[in-house]
Amino acid sequence: MYSGVRIAVVIPAFREEDRIAETVRTVPSFVDHVVVVDDASDDATSAAARAAGDTRLVLVRHADNRGVGAAILTGYREARALAADVAAVMAGDGQMDPLDLPAVVGPVARGEADYVKGDRLRHPSVWKDMPLHRLLGTSALAWMTRHAAGLPSLSDSQCGYTAIGAAAMDCLLHEGMWARYGYPNDLLGTLARHGHRIHEVAVKPVYRGEASGLRPWHVFTIGYVVGRVAARRAASSLKSR
Repeated sequence: MYSGVRIAVVIPAFREEDRIAETVRTVPSFVDHVVVVDDASDDATSAAARAAGDTRLVLVRHADNRGVGAAILTGYREARALAADVAAVMAGDGQMDPLDLPAVVGPVARGEADYVKGDRLRHPSVWKDMPLHRLLGTSALAWMTRHAAGLPSLSDSQCGYTAIGAAAMDCLLHEGMWARYGYPNDLLGTLARHGHRIHEVAVKPVYRGEASGLRPWHVFTIGYVVGRVAARRAASSLKSR
């Protein structure tokens, strides 16, 4: 437990047989449950996760590939079934520094926030560690999401290093979530529309030379999702008048 609060870490994983065991092993000891969601990998991801030998491991495998957003939602459902008060998300490829986890879960565990996002752009090493094209793309998407969701202080909309409380998890489980690229933008829009408190904390950008899965056409998908966030916010505002 962390500050008397039960913590789960959700790890969505697709084709991560080389790094998933290391990721599981580096989850800090204060975490109660490590929920790996294998999104129908066609390699040995599930076997490698089991091979980590962590007694906290809960392994869930999708029969069909649904996307990272859907895998996270499955993880949240499992976390709630395990009576977790807070669920953090860490990537299966080790792109998130476990030393940052207390800072990410802390505001939710203390009741200061309902959802915390890691913010790579405010970390002092961002100019050294984050490739320039990713930095520029992340900044542009944050600007779009900031205006669409009505979150004026949002800095890094795309960071997947997050923590969420029980009420916000229940909100997402009820409302649903965009399944693939664009899920962070959709998620932020839903939580903001329902009045959940969203905070950001600086986290270290971690890159190991892996190729991004983002393709040019995904920009159009994310643009559509951000536009939908803005439309839903506008409709909700009209309805509340």
